[in-house]
Amino acid sequence: MLKVAEAIREVVSMAILAELKDPRVMGVTVTRAEVTPDLRQAKVYVSIMGDDTKQKLCLHGLRSSAGFLQSKIASEIDLRYTPRLEFVVDEGVKKSIELAAILKRVLPPNSASDSDSAQVDESAHETPDESHESDGIDSLAHPSAADEAP
Repeated sequence: MLKVAEAIREVVSMAILAELKDPRVMGVTVTRAEVTPDLRQAKVYVSIMGDDTKQKLCLHGLRSSAGFLQSKIASEIDLRYTPRLEFVVDEGVKKSIELAAILKRVLPPNSASDSDSAQVDESAHETPDESHESDGIDSLAHPSAADEAP
């Protein structure tokens, strides 16, 4: 079922991108597809750029183009039944953007990113001799050199 869902996602995505001529369908990304166990229906999750009005218009265009897209699936994927397509707006991208905005407001601006860059800066200022001495690599690589030191 997962392979069929992925194949449907690819076929629908390429058909929308290259062959669909509906002017309402713009800025669409097919994020995933789910098929029922009997492979007769498929939910195609799409992310649509724009406001709610543009999303509704685009979704209406996709639903109008479902027959064309089903025929593309029938010609490209060898299945006993061609699944009936249902388009659903994937809210995952929108929610992740909202979550990032909330985190940006809540977290202080100088948090983990500054401490990470400070650690990188300290290690960048080490000389090669200091880094070998701290690791003990010279004494392990050349045991005779450690014994010969005065």
